[in-house]
Amino acid sequence: MAKKFDPSLYLVTDPALTRGRSVLEIVRAAVTGSATLVQLREKDATTREFITKALELRKFLNDAGVPLIINDRVDVALAARADGVHLGADDMPYQMARELLGPDAIIGMSVQSVEEAVAASSVGPDYIAVSPVFATGTKPDHAPPLELGGLRDIRRRVSNRLIAIGGITAGNAADVIAAGADGIAVVTALTMADDPAVAARDLLNEIARGREYPN
Repeated sequence: MAKKFDPSLYLVTDPALTRGRSVLEIVRAAVTGSATLVQLREKDATTREFITKALELRKFLNDAGVPLIINDRVDVALAARADGVHLGADDMPYQMARELLGPDAIIGMSVQSVEEAVAASSVGPDYIAVSPVFATGTKPDHAPPLELGGLRDIRRRVSNRLIAIGGITAGNAADVIAAGADGIAVVTALTMADDPAVAARDLLNEIARGREYPN
């Protein structure tokens, strides 16, 4: 049975892209604006630093009723008692992560092609993150953008929740949702915004508009 979480607006943190604000400040503001999921991504932190930040966010997000997802690190997710983990192609295999985290954890997987999406779907993750939909500067070594056509192809082939990521802004979010995504994941559209709360509300308005379009 599908877990009850709202994939609509997924904030992915980046401590280097905050305009001098703390990650917690960004998360607080985005959640005030009704962001529905938060992924803590800390590529350069030590394990202890990562756990410390995760515990700090978990306290706030638990009170707010928003799930905390840990990027890559199953050990950090376990230590911080996070709600789940996001797995990339080089991370722990899905089945191992599921055995460690248990049936209630939210586990997502990244894919970069239709073929990868079909393969990921077969193991049953709670969501599949499709990337990059558009070119993005936050991951310069990314695969060629799938564009909306690639996202539509994946939607036709898999039934899992799809979260689109890569170059998504308020200017294209509605089109991404209309192409078949259940939600969008963003970094700079929230972390670099003058007011992440206002930016989150604007994105949610575009998500709602996209859901009114015929597929």
